[in-house]
Amino acid sequence: MKIFVIGSINMDLVIRAPFMPKSGMTVEGGGFMSNPGGKGANQAVACAKLGAETYMVGCVGKEFGGELLQSLSGYGVDTRFIERHEDVSSGIAVIAVADGDNRIILDRGANGKVTAGLVDRALACAEAGDYLILQLEVETETVAYALRAGKRRGMVTMLNPAPAKKLPESVFADCDYFLPNQTEAEYYTGIYPQDGDSAMACAIALNKMGVGRTVITMGERGSACMEGGELIEVAPLAVEAVDTTAAGDTYVGAFAVKLSEGGGLEEAMRFASAASSLAVTRRGAQRSIPVRKELSAHL
Repeated sequence: MKIFVIGSINMDLVIRAPFMPKSGMTVEGGGFMSNPGGKGANQAVACAKLGAETYMVGCVGKEFGGELLQSLSGYGVDTRFIERHEDVSSGIAVIAVADGDNRIILDRGANGKVTAGLVDRALACAEAGDYLILQLEVETETVAYALRAGKRRGMVTMLNPAPAKKLPESVFADCDYFLPNQTEAEYYTGIYPQDGDSAMACAIALNKMGVGRTVITMGERGSACMEGGELIEVAPLAVEAVDTTAAGDTYVGAFAVKLSEGGGLEEAMRFASAASSLAVTRRGAQRSIPVRKELSAHL
């Protein structure tokens, strides 16, 4: 099975701080680094590093474009469906990290140029049963179009609704898997999932909207998914978090990889949870994502 990831490609500009500054406050930080990122690119790298045949579909701009393409290729991601635009910057994410947590400011840049035409060119190579992963750092209209196009081709469709924003009703019906975190789940349902009962209520609400399956990631509480009227809960591995920047993206990519290999739902959740747990013990985005051999040893 092939995995197609349609979404954002960013250069992350990261700085560490002793604590998150309040409005108007200047804090002396350190440990600055530039690191290829973007939710789409991170998820594609996670898929590739864990062994899947992965195609990234997106756009880069004048600034950092070459570096971003080289980075993706270096991790084994097929970049033939990435367009380069010289009239705009690549996407930029400015990230402040403190106490293992992060705050992010995004400039969409070239990510705003991902179009239905590019989606069509990429998915012409897809077959029924292949996997399609999307997020919400490109135009909402493109996301809706891609999900519908994937469904028509018989692909398994997955949406990580980050950052949360208003979506057309058709998007939910075209999602085989909807993978929000707690804040995103609350945005769409009005329910904050913090335990089994509230996670179940969120899943039921999203199911009524048309979603096939909802997998909610809940940080230190792990992840949860409703299947056959029962709630599957998977606890994370106990680790000391250093940087959570790509934790959610690692989970999404690993989850898709295990499913594409024929793994069951709970098996895929455990695989994804372990991959995410390992990623947060390292700094950075794509560089923090484990390869398959590392993850197998970790498990």
